[in-house]
Amino acid sequence: MSKNYTVANYLLDRLAQMGIRHLFGVPGDYNLQFLDHVIDHPQVTWVGCANELNAAYAADGYARCKPAAAMLTTFGVGELSAINGVAGSYAEYLPVIHIVGAPTLRCQRSGELLHHSLGDGDFGHFARMAKEVTIAQASLTAANAEAEIDRLLTTALFERRPVYLLLPSDVAQAPLASRPAPLMLRQPNLSAASLQAFVKAARVQLQAAQRVSLLADFLADRFGAQQALSQWMQEVSIPHATLLMGKSVLDETHAAFTGTYAGAASAPPVKQLIEGADAIISIGVRLTDTITAGFSHSLPADKCIDIQPFEARVGQQVFSQIPMRDAVIALHQLTLPLCRHWTLPVIARTPLPQSHGGGLDQHGFWQQVQDFLRPGDIVLAEQGTASFGAAALTLPQGCHFIVQPLWGSIGYTLPAAFGVQTAEPERRVILLIGDGSAQLTAQELGSMLRDGQKPIVFLLNNDGYTVERAIHGPEQRYNDIAAWNWTLLPQAMGDGQRVKTLRVSEPESLRAALSEVNDCDRLAFIEVILPKMDIPELLDSVSRAIQVRNAAA
Repeated sequence: MSKNYTVANYLLDRLAQMGIRHLFGVPGDYNLQFLDHVIDHPQVTWVGCANELNAAYAADGYARCKPAAAMLTTFGVGELSAINGVAGSYAEYLPVIHIVGAPTLRCQRSGELLHHSLGDGDFGHFARMAKEVTIAQASLTAANAEAEIDRLLTTALFERRPVYLLLPSDVAQAPLASRPAPLMLRQPNLSAASLQAFVKAARVQLQAAQRVSLLADFLADRFGAQQALSQWMQEVSIPHATLLMGKSVLDETHAAFTGTYAGAASAPPVKQLIEGADAIISIGVRLTDTITAGFSHSLPADKCIDIQPFEARVGQQVFSQIPMRDAVIALHQLTLPLCRHWTLPVIARTPLPQSHGGGLDQHGFWQQVQDFLRPGDIVLAEQGTASFGAAALTLPQGCHFIVQPLWGSIGYTLPAAFGVQTAEPERRVILLIGDGSAQLTAQELGSMLRDGQKPIVFLLNNDGYTVERAIHGPEQRYNDIAAWNWTLLPQAMGDGQRVKTLRVSEPESLRAALSEVNDCDRLAFIEVILPKMDIPELLDSVSRAIQVRNAAA
């Protein structure tokens, strides 16, 4: 064993074993020695970001395409800049390994008044903050490093949530006696008796039904049930839909796919096909406010079979110790004979709304985007007009759709697209983001250009925070933003030869721009001018629901 093998090497080797090939972050003096090991590592590549918040968003996007992601910040100032992004990963179940370069143990034990601290000798403030938005935490020493690194990484993969790893600079350099053996992953407990009881209860529910529907959401993807779910839908014809948060979990080209379910704001055929069934099967569903138009759904528990990551419900009965994938496979087998007795209604896909004006509006934009998409695209849609407009799209086969409707941190998707393109360099990445959101995180365009990435960016310029105008204060100046010259911005952030910038305000100019960037050999940036208060129908319903809930009782 080489005497130069250290805790830093061990941690990086473990990340590589997890399938992580990139480490996002920002350098700081407490993590620079660890960064030397990153630069020298044969499998993990350093990816510098413009700031720590963007690094957290990029890691989140990466974790939506790979088994997990990793991020490095410095102590205090760096980690607190990143904590908003980490909280989003926690809320939406993404395994991000947050490594924090910290002062040496010697300095911490002496209570020295160091920079990036609060000047009180207490070096635990920020770890305590992180405890609220990470599933596990550890402060490494030379003695506990191997065991704690393994505990945190396996926990992140099992729980699909971020972990916090405090790495003092002297501990990173501490020697270890051995290299890591294969990582032993945690496996969920499966109770055969519980599964048998669940199948029995589900059979009673489904045998009595004439019409059955299915809803799928994002947790089906996070907990590894998507492939089993897809196989089930190929063999059993059930009208099915996703919620916005789980859009692309199901194949939207399938004849029995009905569309995006959003409670009372759903297209009427979608609402009827899902809610009107005698039995409703939900897989990995979380009924949050923005994706249900203010909890306007009608899914009575007594006719629902609900599958969550580690338990299942039939009506009011709860069956524990059943991993989601096992429950999906069991329901697949159960429904194969039963489905012959179910009524399969006619499913007519709701067309996109038509544009009625002469200029470019939301309806006209989404109609053209629909035709622009192709199989295998990765589409990121920012919270606001972008995500709620994109909800009505029918995704081609193999598309991956990324939104953040629960945490809803504006500006998320631009650096997330950087992380996604880093994870999937051969796939076409399409980013749809509003002008207000883009002003928060536009710096990462420079990182995209630096790394030679070629996403297609649609900057939806509707003159400010239209999503907030729709909720409250349409004419208030707090919903206004500074007017940027967007088409010059990408060129200012990198080599102008690596970017194509276009500005469109009419249907024909958009059509020409889409043709021009369809197979672009460089980053494409299209500023799309849209009316200030033109909002998709779904956003109108959601904003009215939010306005009611935010009002005084």
